[in-house]
Amino acid sequence: MATTVVIDYYSDVLCVWAWIAQRRIDELNEKLTNKIEIRYHYLDVFGDAANKIPKQWADRGGYAGFAKHVVDSAAPYPDAQINPNIWHKVRPTTSANAHLVLKAIELSYGKEKSIELALFIRQAFYVDGQDISQLPLLFLLLERANIALESVNKALNDGSAMALLMADYQQARAISLKGSPSYIIDNGRQVLYGNVGYRVLLTNIEEHLKQPTAEASWC
Repeated sequence: MATTVVIDYYSDVLCVWAWIAQRRIDELNEKLTNKIEIRYHYLDVFGDAANKIPKQWADRGGYAGFAKHVVDSAAPYPDAQINPNIWHKVRPTTSANAHLVLKAIELSYGKEKSIELALFIRQAFYVDGQDISQLPLLFLLLERANIALESVNKALNDGSAMALLMADYQQARAISLKGSPSYIIDNGRQVLYGNVGYRVLLTNIEEHLKQPTAEASWC
């Protein structure tokens, strides 16, 4: 039997389905402690939100139509709070700045701290209605979380954070991920995408836990 199942989790911080999935990720970690390893990555869905939304939603109400879509999508999920101002009054131009800062935190403070701050940044947008595409706001959020900007800026200035982010983006394209969130289970043996329910995720992961390790199962 597999002792640990690795899940490569790709998301965009501005994707409402990834916001909805947050509680499912938390539940999986609680239920399957020490049985799964979730590796967090980012992919480019809203890297050019300022052009993507007006163009793709031109026939569906533009920003107003997209804002309604976000609210309607999250409505069945009480844990996925949505600030009514997002996409109406608060319109982030890109998710890339947040991704880049989170990669700088990962390099400076480790993966766990980056995961923690990713949730903090998502909450700033979805709950507090703040524009997380703005670097001054992101730096302010880091200061509130007691993150030293000097070490983060080093990873930004020397290009190492950008390189780590580009590795995520390029890998997502290389394996043809369709969007956010995407779950790659057991080194690619299964890929789940989109609004996947908790029970579906749990059942699939538990099936992988019952299977022999990848080395023993390949010819």
